[in-house]
Amino acid sequence: MRSVKAFAPATVANVSCGFDILGFAIDAMGDTVELVLKDEPGLQVVSIEGDEGKLPLEAEKNTCAVAIQAMLDELGSNVGMNIYLTKGLPLGSGMGSSAASAVAALAAANRLLGDPFEKKDLLPFAIAAEKVACGAGHADNVAPSLLGGFALIRDYHPLDVIKLPVPEGLYCTLLHPHFELKTADSRSVLRDMIPMKYATIQSGNVAGLIAGLYESDFELISRSLRDVIAEPYRAVLLPGFYEVREALKSAGALGMGISGSGPTLFALSKGKEIAEAVGEAGKEIFSKIGLEVDVYFSEINTRGAYIIEEK
Repeated sequence: MRSVKAFAPATVANVSCGFDILGFAIDAMGDTVELVLKDEPGLQVVSIEGDEGKLPLEAEKNTCAVAIQAMLDELGSNVGMNIYLTKGLPLGSGMGSSAASAVAALAAANRLLGDPFEKKDLLPFAIAAEKVACGAGHADNVAPSLLGGFALIRDYHPLDVIKLPVPEGLYCTLLHPHFELKTADSRSVLRDMIPMKYATIQSGNVAGLIAGLYESDFELISRSLRDVIAEPYRAVLLPGFYEVREALKSAGALGMGISGSGPTLFALSKGKEIAEAVGEAGKEIFSKIGLEVDVYFSEINTRGAYIIEEK
C-alpha cells in the first residue's frame, strides 16, 4: 500500500450547555486528506484545495502535518509522506475546520502505517494539532470528528473522553451566515467568574442533555439545550441571533445554539422534515436582515473519520 485517502466530518462543539466539554459530528460535510508514501523522510504538504490559499503549506504550521508528526514521534518513525488536503469546510466557521483536517490526516496515516493505534488513541495527536491551529488543545471538535456521535470530554489529565449514544431520528441543521467572527473575539467577551446560580443551572442542563441522549428523550434534550454561561455574551456578536432562535423553535427545533465560537448556528430536531423546515425558517430571517446564509442539515454522524480509498 502506497497511498490512503480518508474523510473526517464537520463538528459542532459546546452544544449549548456543554461549553468546552461536549461536541458531535455531522454527516453533511467534512475534509478529505490523501497521503502518499515517499522514499525520503519528512512530511510535505503538496497541495491544499478549497481554502482560497489561506492555509499554510509549511509542515510545522499545517494541522495535517503537525498531527501526523506527533504520531510519528510517538512511533519513533521517520517515514516520509506527501499530504494532499481537500477542504470541504469553510475556514473560521465554527464547524471544526482545523479539527477535521487533522483527524482525516491521522486516520489516513494510521492506515498507511498498518493501524498501529486504536482509533481513540489517535486523539492526543489531534489535540497537538489543535494547539497549533487555535492556541489551545481542546478536544470537543477532534473527539467527535474522530469517533463520531456525541463526545463528552470529562478531563484532560489524563485524557478521558466518553462517546455518548445518539437517539434514532435526531437531525442537525447548520446555518452559516456570511460574515467573519474571530475565535479571539468570541473568547474575549466571556467572563472569568461564574455566579454559583448559573453554574448550577448549567450543570443541570448538561446532565439533562446527556440523560436525554441515553433515554432518547427528545423533550428532555429540548429542555436542556440552554447555555447560561457563554451564549448570553456571545449572542450580541451574532446579528439576528434571538430572532433566528425564535423562528427555529417555532419551526419545531428542539433547541438552537452557537456552533463552537460561531458564527455558525446549529439546531437539533426530531426527524428530517423538521430539520429542513428549521433551515428554511432560519434562512428567511437572515434574508430579512440582509445576510446570506448557507444551510446544511443531516443526521448525526456516528462513524467518525473513515477510509475512502487505499491503494
